[in-house]
Amino acid sequence: MSEIISFFLHAEDHLRTFIEHYGVWIYALLFVIVFCETGLVVTPFLPGDSLLFAVGALAAQGLMKVEVIAPLLLGAAVLGNTTNYAIGSWIGPKVFHFESGWFFRKDYLMKAHAFYEKYGGRAVSLAQFMPIVRTFAPFVAGVGSMTYRKFIAFNVLGAVLWVGLFVGGGYFFGGLPFVQKNMKIVILGIIVVSVLPIVIEFVKAKLEKKSAA
Repeated sequence: MSEIISFFLHAEDHLRTFIEHYGVWIYALLFVIVFCETGLVVTPFLPGDSLLFAVGALAAQGLMKVEVIAPLLLGAAVLGNTTNYAIGSWIGPKVFHFESGWFFRKDYLMKAHAFYEKYGGRAVSLAQFMPIVRTFAPFVAGVGSMTYRKFIAFNVLGAVLWVGLFVGGGYFFGGLPFVQKNMKIVILGIIVVSVLPIVIEFVKAKLEKKSAA
C-alpha cells in the first residue's frame, strides 16, 4: 500500500526513473496503467488524474512526445471503458449478489450505480474525473444494459476531456518554475480535488442515514 501511495505522490519521479532505464517502453507502461485503471474493476486503486498531469509535465520537459502519448492514453481510456462495459454486460448480473471480496466490492459498485442513476448517460463522462467511480461506472453501464451507441458517445467525450485537460494541464503548466518546485504539492492537490466529490457524497449519505435513524 505504501508503494502505491508513493507512486501517487511521486509519479513524476517514478516515471522519470523508468524512462532513464527503459526509454520508449514508458509508452507501453502508461498504456497498460490507464487501460487497467479504466477497464478492470479489480484495479480502481491505480493512479489516474495525477498520473496524466505528471505525464504532461514530463512531455513538456522533452522526456516524452506529447503528440504520441496524448492519443495513446486517449485510446487506452476509450478501450478500457469499452472493455469494462463489455464485462459488465456479460457477467455483471451474476456478481451483484456478492457483498464484498478481494476482487469485488459491492459497496463500490452500488455507489457507481447511484451516480449513474443520478446523472444518466452523462455519468459515463463525468465519472471519468472521479477515482474509483471512474473504474466502476462503465461496468454499471454494461450491467444496466445501456445501449452501446449511447455509451460509446459519452465514453469518447469523457476520455477526450479527461486526457486533454490533465495531460494538457501538465504540458502547459508543468514546465513553470513554481509548479516544478512544488510538483508533489500540486499532485497532492489534484488527488484531493479528485476525491473530494466522493468524500462529500459519503458524508451526505452518512448524515442522511443518521437523520433517517
